[in-house]
Amino acid sequence: QLQLVESGGGVAQPGGSLRLTCVTSGFTSDYHAIGWFRQVPGKERELVSCMRSGGEISQYGSSVKGRFTISMDHAQKTLYLQMNDLRPEDTAKYYCAGGKLRKLPSGSFIYSMGCRPPELQYDDWGQGTQVSVSS
Repeated sequence: QLQLVESGGGVAQPGGSLRLTCVTSGFTSDYHAIGWFRQVPGKERELVSCMRSGGEISQYGSSVKGRFTISMDHAQKTLYLQMNDLRPEDTAKYYCAGGKLRKLPSGSFIYSMGCRPPELQYDDWGQGTQVSVSS
């Protein structure tokens, strides 16, 4: 079973930086992607960034592209999110999640080149880490 533990959240000033860490356990070949999501109370959870498990593809939400960078230490199976040029609208709880390709009723995978939902199904989540950006 996949376990994910996030850390690194905190308070930052606008324009500042934070680095989030997600330590995984059980991130096996059963999983095809891993990603960062965020949620503000009263709003839907949104994708921040994701990557295929081999690291060959990474994708970003439009609001963070160019400011955030996802990376993974594959040996340690630890996921990172470097967040630069933080803005007040980045304030949210950030979650790490493991994703799998969706399956047909026959059991075959539905092929996808990306890592975004809904092509990838994210059912395994960490407890989250709070990021607050304020002056």
